Amino acid sequence: MKKVFIGFLLILGWFLPPAVLAQKTSDSLAKQAFLTDCIQYALEHQPIVRQSVIDQEIAERTIQSALAAWYPQIAGSYNLLHYLKLPVTLIPDATTGERRPVALGAQNTSTVSFSLTQSIFNRDLLLASQTADAYRVQATQVTNRNKIDVVVNVSKAFYDLILTQRQADILTEDITRLQRSLQDATNQYQGGIVDKTDPQRARIALNNSLAQRKQFRDQVSGKYQVLKQLMGYPPNAQLSVAYDTLQLANEASVDTLQLVNPQNRIEYQLLRTQGQLLDANVRYNRWSYLPTVNANANYNFLYQNNALGQLYGQSFPNSLVGLTVALPIFQGGRRIQQTKIAELQVKRLQWDLASLTSAVDAEYAQSLANYKGNLGTYLALRENQQLAEEVYRVINLQYRSGIKTYLDVTIAEADLRTARLNVFNALYQVLVSKLDVQRSLGAIQF
Repeated sequence: MKKVFIGFLLILGWFLPPAVLAQKTSDSLAKQAFLTDCIQYALEHQPIVRQSVIDQEIAERTIQSALAAWYPQIAGSYNLLHYLKLPVTLIPDATTGERRPVALGAQNTSTVSFSLTQSIFNRDLLLASQTADAYRVQATQVTNRNKIDVVVNVSKAFYDLILTQRQADILTEDITRLQRSLQDATNQYQGGIVDKTDPQRARIALNNSLAQRKQFRDQVSGKYQVLKQLMGYPPNAQLSVAYDTLQLANEASVDTLQLVNPQNRIEYQLLRTQGQLLDANVRYNRWSYLPTVNANANYNFLYQNNALGQLYGQSFPNSLVGLTVALPIFQGGRRIQQTKIAELQVKRLQWDLASLTSAVDAEYAQSLANYKGNLGTYLALRENQQLAEEVYRVINLQYRSGIKTYLDVTIAEADLRTARLNVFNALYQVLVSKLDVQRSLGAIQF
């Protein structure tokens, strides 16, 4: 029976499509997801990114649809007419020259026509040909811009989450230490060495840490949901992040001697592409003074008979080829105004580029100043943590030897807890400001 079941599973796996088999792994992450895993998942599943990819495909289809008009356009038509009263034509008499009304034609007429039209010069098609590559680039750049936003937002949410987790872990370690201090203070009080204020202070400090840890743990679940939302991760699926504190500290550094180049920013590249499209629009409006030229050919099967049942008994085919040239001569100055509007739009874009260049310089200067300030704070607080650990160790030994009071121990514990929490707060600020610096430089990788 077991062999039959295994064979059934093998057969099922053989016939199931790969997408079904891979669905479980593609829709969820491993038990321990690092930042790179979260970013990669977000780039594949975030709705904004997926929409951008679809928009790229829509842009490609739109381009192909516009360029299709360069090919010969073949059409067919059919009609059937029954004259209730035949049309009358005035025909001059051969002898008298007097015009007499004569009914011409057959009561039943049917036509089957085939037409072919080939565009030779058409400014709409010429514009589509010249701007096809620019529209493709623009769609790709929009996708890249959205991916940059996703990378930055997911990274910041990841750092925020692990900061809160680390704060809860620090408080757990602090609670363990406080519980030991409470036990020591209680034992000394029961032994008559200290008064009851020492265990009371220990209990107060322990309760404060317990309450603060609960607050951080409650925040963790909410920040997990925020991270899932930014990743496009199923809200009810399990997600557990992993991180290396030493690696995070090593990744906090960035080259502060880099020079900002606005051309590296995706916003600047989008404006440049928009400028190419606006230049093409200027040419398009100037081409409005040129004619539209089409070559055409028609082949028609004409059927005429007074008896409807015998209508298709005989055909009278005809065919033609021709050249059509259409040239608007006067439009009230509309073409002049549209050309001027297109030229002004190009000039306006130049000011957009100038404004963006100035904004990028200011953004980089501000983000770099924030990064340097946060890095200096982080280094100072890390040194404070080392000092606080040493102070607590010494004071705790002195308290156990009866040299220091428990109040000194309480103060040292509070200083140590604050120092450790502050270090991770500062590290979070450094990592976030580093992302801002990289974004202002246009150096976000994905």
